Amino acid sequence: MITLTRDDGYLLSTDPARLDLDLVHRWLCTDAYWALGRDRETVGRAFAGSLPFGVYRPGDGRQVAVARVVTDGATFAWLCDVYVDRVARGHGLGTWLAGAARDHLAELGVRRIVLATADAHAVYAKVGFAPVDPGRWMEYDERVSQLTGKEPEADSPLTVDR
Repeated sequence: MITLTRDDGYLLSTDPARLDLDLVHRWLCTDAYWALGRDRETVGRAFAGSLPFGVYRPGDGRQVAVARVVTDGATFAWLCDVYVDRVARGHGLGTWLAGAARDHLAELGVRRIVLATADAHAVYAKVGFAPVDPGRWMEYDERVSQLTGKEPEADSPLTVDR
């Protein structure tokens, strides 16, 4: 486990016991476009099978940000469920969180980290993330047929109309 403290007192920890998973569930299922409606049990299982990162406010220690990494701990990692509480945004916590995850994984020898974002490219670019070659990467996304009842078109990106 790692613990880091910024000069302004924010603390980052990978201790899973510190996570407030009820709060994380509320953030994800109500305010994170990629996880809207995700149930509490799924959030718990996802974090139990991942390397968690929590950020905690100075003073009262309340959790203000979260991320998790799915990794083999040797060659590959997926940074996901990165969320900063709306009241804590604008203080560089998302960039700090992504950079800390990158650095911790580098210490383990992981050399490839991927993530997906619709709106935070600039946050991740600050710590070295860059767009990937779409001609190489493929995905299987069962959510498409579950949400729409239709099979995705072979050459179209994931879109969900509600």
